[in-house]
Amino acid sequence: MIHWHWLRWHDLRLDDLYDALALRCRVFILEQGPYLDPDGVDRHCWHLLGRDEAGVLQAYLRVVDPGLKYAEPSIGRVISSPERRGTGLGRALVAEGVERTLAAWPGQGIRISAQAHLDRFYAGFGFEPVGEPYLEDDIPHLEMRLRSSR
Repeated sequence: MIHWHWLRWHDLRLDDLYDALALRCRVFILEQGPYLDPDGVDRHCWHLLGRDEAGVLQAYLRVVDPGLKYAEPSIGRVISSPERRGTGLGRALVAEGVERTLAAWPGQGIRISAQAHLDRFYAGFGFEPVGEPYLEDDIPHLEMRLRSSR
């Protein structure tokens, strides 16, 4: 059972922030290679945290406000803990994030910068490729867009 918490930057508790940055560091920096994860954008985002029954952060994503990265809101920093991979938690996280993003910004759709090997995963939520693959932090990425049905 995962409990979802949808918070703006100023509503994050110190423990929320620490847990999110620690999980992001485990995967995005230690597993995928060094890059600057705290990019100054977190202050302009909604943060979706998924905690288990014991209160341990198991999943996280952020939604960047429209106009900062793209014209539309943008989901990013999508992560589930390594111990929970393959359990469907990643799908539950993205589904929750898409639903909350479309509710927060009706009619705007969502644009993402997806790791290219995850294109089929995101296509399962209705995201479509926009343009050609490109390198971001030395990892192939693909811009994708979900049109709003609201």
